[in-house]
Amino acid sequence: MRRTSFLLAAVAALSLALAPGLADARAGGGGSFGSRGSMTFSAPPSTRTAPYSAQPLQRSLTPGASSSGFGGYAPRSGFMSGLMGGFIGAGLAGLLFGHGFFGGMMGFGGFLGFLLQIFLLVMLVRFLIRVFSGRSPAFAGGPNMFARGGPPGFGAMGGGGSAGVPPLAISPADYQAFEQLLQGIQAAWSAQDLNALRAMVTPEMLGYFGEQLAEQTSRGVRNEVTDVRLLQGDLAQAWAEQGREYATVAMRFSMIDVTRDGAGRIVDGSPTEHITATEIWTFVRAPGGRWILSAIQQAR
Repeated sequence: MRRTSFLLAAVAALSLALAPGLADARAGGGGSFGSRGSMTFSAPPSTRTAPYSAQPLQRSLTPGASSSGFGGYAPRSGFMSGLMGGFIGAGLAGLLFGHGFFGGMMGFGGFLGFLLQIFLLVMLVRFLIRVFSGRSPAFAGGPNMFARGGPPGFGAMGGGGSAGVPPLAISPADYQAFEQLLQGIQAAWSAQDLNALRAMVTPEMLGYFGEQLAEQTSRGVRNEVTDVRLLQGDLAQAWAEQGREYATVAMRFSMIDVTRDGAGRIVDGSPTEHITATEIWTFVRAPGGRWILSAIQQAR
């Protein structure tokens, strides 16, 4: 009985760790996708808001998205190449030595126990990162989150392009535009208004958002994100290239994030409790034009 209970607990823990749920249902769905021009496959500099930088873009229409180059920052399946790859390798080793596929990890029970240990280790590492996230020494932004007259929540101007790409000056009005886009995009997302989103995002991002909203419809649910508040933000990079201007900004924000079914019943989230998220958004515009969203990346 104890062995059975352990196996069931391990399976439940693994399901929570690996199965996609309704959490992170806000615009972007907790994913990393879009394009950052020539910086698409380069990690944005760390900032005080996102001291461990950003996850690689999982989907992008930038040429070369399927390449394995670009300094190791090209998109790839971390599950299959990392954790699952190790499991498969161990299983093949068991086959080679005559112990069966799971024999390389002391049988099926040992396999699930190993999964549970990995899950607990990942959760511990994430907790420690959150605890010590304010101690990273390499930042793009300045020490004062209100520096240089930016709107409340945004930090000092920092970051620039890579070698050979000219940096771009970002004004307080630009910071204000970024905050307004954060709130406006979440509002249009909640209303499932693709026309409103079209005015605030690139065609590529509109396609991703449209896919996610269609998936909600097929599942018979609707996500609503309200009361979005910018808590802190830093400029990671700003540069100009090929007749476009880009700005990558790390933002930590709070919101009410609720998912309801067709009858209006809450299936995820709380209508009274704020949750927080840290994401790195990249904006693009024609020189002197209006900023629109071109990429979202999750903070590590």
